[in-house]
Amino acid sequence: MKGEIEICDLSFAYPGGRWALRSVSLAVAGAERVALLGANGAGKSTLLLHLNGLLRGRGRLRIGELWVQGSVLPEIRRRVGLVFQDPDDQLFCSTVEEDVAFGPRYLGRPEDEIRGRTDRALQLVGIDHLRGRAPFEMSEGEKKLAALATVLSMDPDILALDEPTAFLDGRSRRRLIEVLGRLSQTMVVATHDLGLASCLLPRAVVLHEGTVVADGLSEQILDDEDLLLKCGLI
Repeated sequence: MKGEIEICDLSFAYPGGRWALRSVSLAVAGAERVALLGANGAGKSTLLLHLNGLLRGRGRLRIGELWVQGSVLPEIRRRVGLVFQDPDDQLFCSTVEEDVAFGPRYLGRPEDEIRGRTDRALQLVGIDHLRGRAPFEMSEGEKKLAALATVLSMDPDILALDEPTAFLDGRSRRRLIEVLGRLSQTMVVATHDLGLASCLLPRAVVLHEGTVVADGLSEQILDDEDLLLKCGLI
């Protein structure tokens, strides 16, 4: 059950009445890698924000054995590592090391455990040499890796990534994909990057106007030109 996700009939409307999700049901197995595909406004980011309770719609959502509700939100947010599209939304300390240590320190972990978690996270993403660097001094690719390290230090069961390759050059994109490929967590990745889905994410779920319109093997969905055109992906 570790790393499993179950979404049952989830709907959500933003203030003003715009429905972003409409009766979405979805199950993700532990360690599975899933691409969330769809045009802007399809509901991808909204769905990711539900995975750790930042947004709460109608319906039910389970992470592992825990149903997402107020009493267990701290544990849900430890289990689900949410990485925003813009790393500047996630990096706010004076150094990368401080940012990566922030989560475990907020949980009240002992100082030696915080150091160990920080070291492991930085090494996992290959930026241990940048631990003393200020985020504003780094490239976009380095900041994306640092943002990923901030959630890995929490030892999550699930990674929820919003457009992880957006705004990256070719070299930085390849490096990030290599890092993600080495990780063992369940991954749910909202992306327009069809190449990322093809090489890293065996399953694809297509959202269109807040509903799931396709769910299957990425290679089959990415070969369906009519579907991709209808959903604004090509």
